[in-house]
Amino acid sequence: MKLEAALSPAEVLGQVAQALPAEVRAHVIIIGSLAAGYHFFADDGARAIRTKDVDCLFSPHSKAVAAATEVTDQLIRADWRLREGQAWSQPGTKEDPEDGLPMVRLRPPGDVVSPWFLELLSAPPAFDPDAPGKKLRRVETSIGHFAICSFDFLALAEWEPLETVHGVRTARPEMMALANLLHHPEIADTLIAGTDYKRSNKDLGRVLALTYLTTERDRRDGTEELEDWAGRMWLALQDKFGNQAAGLAKRAGAGLRALLASQADLEQALRIANLGLLASMDLPVEGFSATGRRFLSEVIEELETLAQ
Repeated sequence: MKLEAALSPAEVLGQVAQALPAEVRAHVIIIGSLAAGYHFFADDGARAIRTKDVDCLFSPHSKAVAAATEVTDQLIRADWRLREGQAWSQPGTKEDPEDGLPMVRLRPPGDVVSPWFLELLSAPPAFDPDAPGKKLRRVETSIGHFAICSFDFLALAEWEPLETVHGVRTARPEMMALANLLHHPEIADTLIAGTDYKRSNKDLGRVLALTYLTTERDRRDGTEELEDWAGRMWLALQDKFGNQAAGLAKRAGAGLRALLASQADLEQALRIANLGLLASMDLPVEGFSATGRRFLSEVIEELETLAQ
């Protein structure tokens, strides 16, 4: 996997927020690496994140298309550019089906090509267990047609997101962790494009990275944040998924248990985490595994108990 450039989460979040239309910021939730990096490292100028994509979720679902259209048009006017060198680097047309449209992926302006790009996503509609988990919606902009996608479990990112000084919100670490857990109930063979790394290992490893960073902060600050994760997860599941909540809670630990049972997958997950959120920490596999066991004991088992 390519080693991405080191980025200051506070600087990147500030740049993104400033570029967004003021009236849209209230509908933006930053998710993924930038959200996690900002949460844990915003006050530490020595810490950086390594990512190539900044994920911008528009919430609620009913406002996502209008917000994505407005943001795309404003950024294009401000000399943001479509991500280059990709199969989907040109806008689509009205004749293209939604699954044939490019996603909105924009790089910030400048003489030097930015190491990161902004990707626009939609909060999902009300949960339907019989519908596909990934959904696409057409966005008609001044330069052509695009799509924004949503995933069912991104609804969790909408649950009590955290305010920032920049006017946009970030998803809670425990909600991003739970979304990843539910998205990967097993270790699948699907690879990250251009690598031999399994997507499930990356995302489940992110759960352990978020857990490790939370425990380190608890230890440093004398807080007990991890103890609250299971309770918040259960409340969020009930709020977002109603009568499906108990079933989802009971299956949430399946993928992580599979990861911890496979030394090869666990080591791969750690390699990816050490290139990303845990960069410069160089966590050994023993510590990574111990973090997983603690997460199962203190979070997953408690969540399963709450769901009974």
